[in-house]
This record gives sequence, structure tokens and C-alpha cells, in this order.
Amino acid sequence: MKYNKILQGNTLQVLKTLGTDSIDLTVTSPPYNKKEINKGWLAKNIKYDGCSDVMSETKYQENQIEVLNELFRITKPSGSMFYNHKIRWDKGKMIHPMEWLVKSNWLVRQEIVWDRMTATNIRGWRFWQVEERIYWLYKPIGNNLIGTELQSKHALLTSVWRFPAERQDPKSNSRHPAPFPITLPARIITSILNEQPGIVLDPYCGSGTSLLAGSLLGKEYLGIDISNEYIQYARKRLSHPPKSDILKVQDELDKHLVKKTFKQRKLDGEWKNPIRGKRSITIVPET
Repeated sequence: MKYNKILQGNTLQVLKTLGTDSIDLTVTSPPYNKKEINKGWLAKNIKYDGCSDVMSETKYQENQIEVLNELFRITKPSGSMFYNHKIRWDKGKMIHPMEWLVKSNWLVRQEIVWDRMTATNIRGWRFWQVEERIYWLYKPIGNNLIGTELQSKHALLTSVWRFPAERQDPKSNSRHPAPFPITLPARIITSILNEQPGIVLDPYCGSGTSLLAGSLLGKEYLGIDISNEYIQYARKRLSHPPKSDILKVQDELDKHLVKKTFKQRKLDGEWKNPIRGKRSITIVPET
């Protein structure tokens, strides 16, 4: 199959046509089933072209498990998926993404907290929710559930990511209502694939941010979306990458830097067992 393209259609149905063990990395965020018909002013204004974000919660979770299992099938052994979602509430009941993630075939390797730096719900029923979750899902090779380590220059960015959500012109009708900031897929792609070639998939690609990040980082990409409008916009971005996106990806790459690894510090005698003495290593937090 040729890559570097976007396929139009229902995500689940298109995934079923893709080959087994063919994708290296998936970065995506599905519609959240926020049920805009009975939520506040912010949720009801998040509307998608080509689909409605209103399903019964049971059917929504069943659909997501099916999608996740198809993604597991098409992912290469030792491949990963990063799944962005959020904790939701329905009539006071908390609904956590782990409710359906653990029912899929994936191994949940890590839960990352994305601090979006802004509240998506400004009512006072609970503390303002400024975070979303990113789940690192892993397809093991046999019984090896641990897999390989991240390089130090990637792992030092920690499991709490703090950068703002994408801001856009609310008058624009040609863009997805809830796009990724390009920093998010850029961080994932460069951390997981590093300098290696690979195929990056986004099965809910929207305005194409994950695909653009993959392209700018020298990877092949494949997108799926039901909306022709979003696909046309994504293709435009891919053929003429905005300078602002190029600069943001470069800025992210500049953060993946470590002067000396833990292993090298230990070999140089710069680290001591904490039982016997104090650590001399300092982890510099993300700036």
C-alpha cells in the first residue's frame, strides 16, 4: 500500500481494509461523545463535519473498543499508539477512558497528563478541568511486556506535558473544531521513532496535524477522516506547511536534549547509590 495520503470514510470500516502489522505508530484523538445537545455553551459549539458527537455511552465505548482492536491488528509488534481523551461526566457520574481501554487488546504502558492551561468547562460543579489524558498503548512482542527504553533525551520530558491547546479563528468553517497543537504529535513521533523511518497513522485525522508533524519529521503518514472538508484542508496544510507549524516542531525538537545520560554519569562516578549517599544527578524539568 502507498502511504502519504488521506483516506475518506468511516474510521472502523477503513481500518478493516488495512494490512495486518503494517503501521509503526498511531497518534489520534477520537470525538469525545460530549453530547452537545444537552451540555453547556462550550460543548454544544464543538460540532464536527460529517458526524455527530451524540451516542449512547454504551455504544460509544463499544465502537471505541472495536476501533482500538483494529488499530492493534494493523500495528507492528513493538509498535505504539497514543490515544488522547479526557475524563467526562454525565449526570454527575464520572466516565474515565480506562473503562474501555482495558477491554481492548492493547497494553496500557503509561498515562500522560496534558495540562492544556485552560479550562474546557467553566462551571463550578467541580474544580475547573484543565487537563486531558494521553494514553501510551503498546503492542508487545510475545510475552515481553516491557519493550525497549526511551532515549534519555526523550524520557526527561516527564509524564506531565504543559502546553496550550490549539487556538483558531472561530469564524473559520474550514478547520476542525478541536485540533491538536502540533507540539503534541511532534513530541510523540520524535520520542518513539527517533531518527528511524516509520509510518504514522491518524484514524481521526481532522485538519491533519498529526500527519503534518510526521511529514515535517521525515516520516510517512496515513490519515483517515469522514469529512471531505477537513481532508481538503489537511491536504492544503501538507502541501504548503505553515511557517508557524514548522517553527513549533523545531522548537519541540530543541527540547529533546540531554548533555550526559544516566549511564554515562554512572560510568563517570557522578551518581551514587541513594542508600549510601546523595544523588549527584539533576533532572532538568521541561521549560
